[in-house]
Amino acid sequence: MRYVKVAWSHDLADEPVLYLSELGEDGYEKRKMQFFRDGKVEWADKFHETASVGLSEVAFPLDLREISGQPEFDAAEIAPEEFEREWVKARSIK
Repeated sequence: MRYVKVAWSHDLADEPVLYLSELGEDGYEKRKMQFFRDGKVEWADKFHETASVGLSEVAFPLDLREISGQPEFDAAEIAPEEFEREWVKARSIK
């Protein structure tokens, strides 16, 4: 598994500003969280999706420079523990 954090710099009020993804060996998302400016957090896994968050149907690039090469995005790998800590918090928010 790989764990990735992608920050999205923009002025759109209803779009997430941060994504955390758990990726399988095939590069596809297994779990995902989206964080919004107003503190809202949405999450998805193979059992749970919403109208605004779901797992990507496209594999994540192996080289994160493909994402960070776009001026509005900053992508980095994170530790599994960081992802799990945020996952527990995201799932407990009502």
